[in-house]
Amino acid sequence: MSEIIYGIHALQAVLARSPEKFLRVYLLKNREDKRLIPLIEELQSLGIVIKLVERKWLDEQTKQGVHQGIMAEIKPSQNYHENDLPNLIKKVTTPFILILDGVTDPHNLGACIRSADAAGVDFIIVPKDRSAPLNAIARKVACGAAEGVPVIRVTNLARTMRMLKDEFQIWIVGTAGEANHTLYQSKLTGPLALVMGAEGEGMRRLTKEHCDELVSLPMAGMVSSLNVSVATGICLFEVVRQKSN
Repeated sequence: MSEIIYGIHALQAVLARSPEKFLRVYLLKNREDKRLIPLIEELQSLGIVIKLVERKWLDEQTKQGVHQGIMAEIKPSQNYHENDLPNLIKKVTTPFILILDGVTDPHNLGACIRSADAAGVDFIIVPKDRSAPLNAIARKVACGAAEGVPVIRVTNLARTMRMLKDEFQIWIVGTAGEANHTLYQSKLTGPLALVMGAEGEGMRRLTKEHCDELVSLPMAGMVSSLNVSVATGICLFEVVRQKSN
C-alpha cells in the first residue's frame, strides 16, 4: 500500500527528510517550470523512477488538485496513536502541543500543520473520528510541514486530555467565544496544550470541560469568528511571543 503526494513543496519535504520513501514519481509531459529542474535532478541522482504522463491522467490521480505538474507514490507514513503519546512527551523538555477538535476540512488541517511547524509545536493531537485525513490535499497545503510534525489520532480526546494533565502536568488552554478573558490576558508559558475547535461549532462540550482555561480572540469587526487555521496561527504565535520574552 502506498500514499500519494503532489506539488513541489510536498515532494521536496519528503526528499529532504525521507528520500527512501519514494516509490515512483510522475511528471507532466512538456512541463516547463524551472523550480522542477533541481527536484528532478536530485530524484534522478537517487535512482528514483520518473514517468512522464499526460495532464488528464495527472489531474484524475490528484482529483483536480494543484499538482504543479508532479506527483509521487511514497511508502505510507508512520501512524501515531495515543499509546505513542507518553514516549513522545518524555522526549520534550517543555511540551508544546496543538489539539484540533473537529477540524474536518483537509485544507484547514494542512494550514494548521503548517502554522504548527513554524511555531515549533512538538506534535498535534486529533480525534480519530472527527478529523480530516492527513491526505494528499492536507500535505500539499502544509507545504512539507506534515513530514516534520507528528499527528497523533486518539480514540477518546477527553481521556487523552486528562492524561496530559494528570500524568504530565500540561496546562490545557481552549479557545471559546464565551471565555471571560482574551488570549492576550493569559499566561501561555510552560508545558502547554492549545485546543482549537471547528469553525462555527467550536469545541465539543466534553473537550471544553477538560480545558484548564478558556480564552477568546478579541473581535472588533462585523465577523464573529475566524477560519480555524487563521485563529490557530494567531494563538500559536502568541505562545511563541510569550515564551521568547
